[in-house]
Amino acid sequence: MWDKTTILMLIEGIGATLQMTLMSTLMAYVLGLPMGIALVVTAKKGLRPNPAAYKLLDMIANIVRSIPFLILLILVIPLTKVIIGKSYGSTATIVPLTIAAAPFIARLVESSLQEVDKGVIEAAQSMGASTKTIILKVLLVEARTSLIVGATIATGTILGYSAMAGVVGGGGLGDIAIRYGYYRYETDIMLVTVVLLVALVQILQYIGMKLSKKLDKRITG
Repeated sequence: MWDKTTILMLIEGIGATLQMTLMSTLMAYVLGLPMGIALVVTAKKGLRPNPAAYKLLDMIANIVRSIPFLILLILVIPLTKVIIGKSYGSTATIVPLTIAAAPFIARLVESSLQEVDKGVIEAAQSMGASTKTIILKVLLVEARTSLIVGATIATGTILGYSAMAGVVGGGGLGDIAIRYGYYRYETDIMLVTVVLLVALVQILQYIGMKLSKKLDKRITG
């Protein structure tokens, strides 16, 4: 059973899983980072309070985060077909992964930026710094360690989502686990894919935490 073909399949599964995870994380940050910043800026005690904008963003984040990923995966199939041209495979899975992860990342970013010392923000305001300057040179810089930790958490979560996509032919290790471990009752392949998924999460978590600690030392140093 553990011939060259099976080993190559698992290696390709690892590559597809990493592709889905990293690309989805990147795309989700393109959407989620500005959304998180906007939540902080438009909040009641933000730099530019705007109750209407905040409530709209807050509602969008809450609604999307409340939808289970498998259901969201099915709901966005028409959109996935329009963007990718098909609704299955690792590339197509990036679309629902991005949509599911963006509000989660927005909340992580919001939480990180809220941790920044208000005194630092007030000092920047007293020196006449613009909102854009405060966001780019104060909020994001002061919160960078927390943002890296948040990115690490988000990456692990997205990797877990990518495995769930295997139920509908999403590709990667999750797809292998479903096709061989569930439908064909090949338990050994199922166990190996689980071990590989756990190992990938641990590696990504390790890299993220090491990076955050290095950044933290630079700040305190």
